[in-house]
Amino acid sequence: MHTRLDVLASGVHDAKNQLFVAESQITAAEARYGIDLSEARYAIEAAANRLSQTLAAYKVLREDAQPAVTPVIVADLCAEVGLDQKKHLATAGIELSQSCSVVDEWPLDRDLVTDMLNNAIQNAGRYARSRVHVDARLDAGWLVFSVEDDGPGFASLPPASGTGLTVARRLAFLHRRQGREGGLCLSNGASLGGARFELRLP
Repeated sequence: MHTRLDVLASGVHDAKNQLFVAESQITAAEARYGIDLSEARYAIEAAANRLSQTLAAYKVLREDAQPAVTPVIVADLCAEVGLDQKKHLATAGIELSQSCSVVDEWPLDRDLVTDMLNNAIQNAGRYARSRVHVDARLDAGWLVFSVEDDGPGFASLPPASGTGLTVARRLAFLHRRQGREGGLCLSNGASLGGARFELRLP
């Protein structure tokens, strides 16, 4: 089984490299013909970053290793995620707002958590009517990230939905501290009226 997964990981790595080649060609075309292909570049960069994070997640899951947990300034992480997603959502007519009441550092795997939040925001943007909101707060000793939208909500709420969510649940669970494990929760009836993605880290 591991050999098959290693082959798949190698294929993902090769695909990521090809995306970087495509991005270089698009950048050259923009300069040569004076056209704006920023959305195409964003799509390629997002896909390449997603593949990179998939490889990182695969390594953690493949080796049953622990995430690379270090103290992270939560406000900086939220700002980074906002910068990554705001322009793209605005192009689709979606407003991204943020609130972060966490001023201190928190132990977490920055790359994995950033990827989970980016993915959650992108998913919310697909169904939102006009707004997506990201929040970070402390709740009884937990760090809680949430992503909400003003869309129709989840048609159903299974324990896990799709490979991406299954992997995200596992990576959240691997964040362990003081006898507690992280977790994910999906719900409807968010403050914006749509779906809610919640990541809780100890």
